[in-house]
Amino acid sequence: MTTETPSTRLPFTFILITLVLDAMGIGLILPVMPDLIRDVNGGDLGEAAVWGGVLATTFAVMQFLFGPTLGSLSDRYGRRPILLISLAVMAVDYLVMAVAGTIWLLFLTRVVGGITAATQSTAGAFIADISPPEKKAQNFGLIGAAFGMGFIFGPMIGGLLSEFGHRAPFYAAAALATANLIFGYFVMPETVTNRIRRPFDWSRANPFGAFQALGRLPGVARLLLLVFLYEFAFIVYPATWAFFTQERFGWSPAMVGLSLASFGVSMAIVQGGIIRWIIPRFGDRNTVIYGFLFNFFAFTVLMLLSSGWVALAFTPITALGAVVTPAVQGMMSRIASDDQQGELQGVIASSKAVAMILSPLVMTQVFWMFTSGDGLYLPGAPFGLAAALMLVCFAVFVMRPRRAVA
Repeated sequence: MTTETPSTRLPFTFILITLVLDAMGIGLILPVMPDLIRDVNGGDLGEAAVWGGVLATTFAVMQFLFGPTLGSLSDRYGRRPILLISLAVMAVDYLVMAVAGTIWLLFLTRVVGGITAATQSTAGAFIADISPPEKKAQNFGLIGAAFGMGFIFGPMIGGLLSEFGHRAPFYAAAALATANLIFGYFVMPETVTNRIRRPFDWSRANPFGAFQALGRLPGVARLLLLVFLYEFAFIVYPATWAFFTQERFGWSPAMVGLSLASFGVSMAIVQGGIIRWIIPRFGDRNTVIYGFLFNFFAFTVLMLLSSGWVALAFTPITALGAVVTPAVQGMMSRIASDDQQGELQGVIASSKAVAMILSPLVMTQVFWMFTSGDGLYLPGAPFGLAAALMLVCFAVFVMRPRRAVA
């Protein structure tokens, strides 16, 4: 399939719901993470933040390792079986999280959860299968919109259901994953035909081999670097937001959930709607430049904020910079051939995962350093680091030959 038709609307809906659930795997735990970790492991808020970074990094390591594997498997065996099997495992994983009583069992669920969330590469490949070249970036924006919805429903469910205990949100997530599995079983077609089917090759079904193969394509290696740097900075939200807002403003889990939900709504609007207006009028290059500069401004403001109400009002505005990833992803998808789309999406997912491996550890350590009382007190310091990274991204991108990103 090369274009989106009425017959693909239900499958497209299934794909977007799957991506929402992938995002919920991150967002669901955010409001309850500080209390949950202290409940199963003890310690103070700073120690809980460090463990939160470890769990987030574990989740990302699995996405890094298995993104290209699942993407390559979908290039060979099809998108449908990979997505359905992963959803079934995801549902079981949430049930285990619901009863986890030790930090090590919670750690194990993040291992499994990271593998199942690696199906975003397969979902992205399905979108590439049904999208014409001129609409790839716009349709990839829907991936971001779905993740925005995940940030809405994940923190909202986590925050509201936390009133019934730390475990309640995970039972709800297991039920949602099961319902989507049933829905997908009946509506999801197979888009991998013999024309684009690629033999499975273990040497390319790992992040290192896949990076090497795709890095030979003109312009792809540098775009992947930008994906990594941008995601490293953007992960400051899930890595530190619950800790930052509790420390700086004394927010409760419900308030953290509300703020993240407002961010998710704005992100969904930007990547699901506004980006469809921006890219055709300004092009991929100018859209990416705008995104870097706006995010620099937003991160700088968050670093300096001292009012909780101003932070709550400003949070949805920060999502206006969330146009970079779909634009860059569209550039790379047009460079790659039809039989490399699953592999490409797997490498993109791995690039994001590398950022998720490193960023939570760095961002939470920066938060600890600037709140431990041993020096300058600046809870927003991680956002200052993110702002600096936006300037690095801008410099790397504008020094890039214009013809390579057109």
